[in-house]
Amino acid sequence: MRMLLLSSCLFMGGLAHAANDLPGGGIDPQALSRHVRILASDEFEGRAPATAGEARTVQYLIEEFKKYGLQPGGVDGSWVQPVPMVRAQVDGPVRAQLRQKGRTRALVNGEDVTLQSLRPQQAVDIRNAPLVFVGYGIDAPERHWNDYKDVDLHGKIAVVLINDADFEADPPGAFDGKAVTYYGRWTYKFEEAARRGAQGVLIVHETAPAAYGWATVKSSGTSPLFDIERSPEQALAQHVPVRGWMQRHLAEQLFADAGLDFEAEKRKAMTPAFKPVALGDAQLSVGFRLKREQVVTRNVVAKLPGGAHADEAVIFSAHWDAFGIGQPDAKGDRIRRGAIDNATGVATVLELGRVFAAGPQPQRTLYFVALTAEEKGLLGASYYAAHPLAPLDKTAAVLNIEMFSPDGPTRDIASWGNGRVSLEGDLARVAKARGRTYSPDPNLEAGFFYRADHFAFARLGVPAITIGPGLDMREGGVEKGRELRDAYFAACYHQACDAWTPDWDASGHAADTLLVYDLGAELANSRRWPHWEEGSEFGKVREQSEASRR
Repeated sequence: MRMLLLSSCLFMGGLAHAANDLPGGGIDPQALSRHVRILASDEFEGRAPATAGEARTVQYLIEEFKKYGLQPGGVDGSWVQPVPMVRAQVDGPVRAQLRQKGRTRALVNGEDVTLQSLRPQQAVDIRNAPLVFVGYGIDAPERHWNDYKDVDLHGKIAVVLINDADFEADPPGAFDGKAVTYYGRWTYKFEEAARRGAQGVLIVHETAPAAYGWATVKSSGTSPLFDIERSPEQALAQHVPVRGWMQRHLAEQLFADAGLDFEAEKRKAMTPAFKPVALGDAQLSVGFRLKREQVVTRNVVAKLPGGAHADEAVIFSAHWDAFGIGQPDAKGDRIRRGAIDNATGVATVLELGRVFAAGPQPQRTLYFVALTAEEKGLLGASYYAAHPLAPLDKTAAVLNIEMFSPDGPTRDIASWGNGRVSLEGDLARVAKARGRTYSPDPNLEAGFFYRADHFAFARLGVPAITIGPGLDMREGGVEKGRELRDAYFAACYHQACDAWTPDWDASGHAADTLLVYDLGAELANSRRWPHWEEGSEFGKVREQSEASRR
């Protein structure tokens, strides 16, 4: 039955590549569904790093890799790469008050705002800090853009917009139109405000430019934060005392009480002439205790040693973590199971490990890596990239997998963002050979290129992409695919309802995994090195590593 399920997906493309032509009987959709069901079960408690859910996850992955005959690829001959981090979480209630025009308003954490801190401190105690609107909070000299001008943010809370200045601009300006740049990411905004000495940062949430709703902000913003280990001096320089998000309706009222129109000020912020503006006499007071502790989480690493070119590597990766146990949803469910995001990716890495291990020895060494703490800022991938288990200059490519679909087969496959890397063309070619097509990311405004683990490798010059599902459903077309995608991001992304169900259709997941296998097998046995194309900001780093390799 399982082979019929997959074959129906493959043959519909018009090219007779049977699944059992592959080693190990080919990609098994039932195995993929089983992995997702287990990893997203309540027993795994949402797979949060440094929890009992992590322990169960790591053990399951090791047992599966061992079963397939792979070798441990971690530190000192083990299956894991320890990733030392700091976990910071709010300890107790959050007090937040907004004082403006002689009135004081209590703000509810999780409803009006989300407030957190990674600052090395036992408590946050901010009293009457003035609020300053700094537009998109971007300083990009190469684009002749500086939202901050000469404003002094010491002792003040910076209020910033999400995304970058081109998202709603017509025509596009200094950035990349609808395609968000790294300057549009919330991580950058927090970092830049810290560099400028701000007391805190509040990002105004809007669903379209953020690419997710407030429910996702609440879920993420009320979960523990993680950071890589830093010296006290580095941590103080890297993090503002308080950071978070505010609802748009709160921002509108805040601006109105300051005699400003939110939409009008946002339009001004879309131009390089924008200057920061104080939000009247608005002041924010925030108080909460912090629980900080050093923890060790783990990347799980298996490898299949190569032959003639064993010193060269190809990495297949996916993040195993989700959001663990959090606040109850409307049904009282507290477990954020992360079935689509990203048990599907982990299932693909496991199944690829099984199939490759059943076949002939590859020429390059293959690494199958389940990464930790992606949801905390790509921390597991960043740690690996800083402490690689295979030299980065000998790593031919990283194929990262995210969020394959449970909704059945599509005519296409996609990758995240516009990477300007030859792997995108390679993926298009192997898709065509299976009677399918490649679709460039249709949502460049969501900034997915900067939101997946491949980015940690790309920024260091390693050709890397994240592969995800297409939208052109075999039943319902693009319209149906968009409908399903939008419904997921609106209702279940990072929330309890991202769960495996008995009607899960893994045929599309299996067909997409097959294309990753095809591309991976080609890379595993090729003398060709993928490359960054003209216009990529990562090409120069790779060129330097290639020069050193020669």
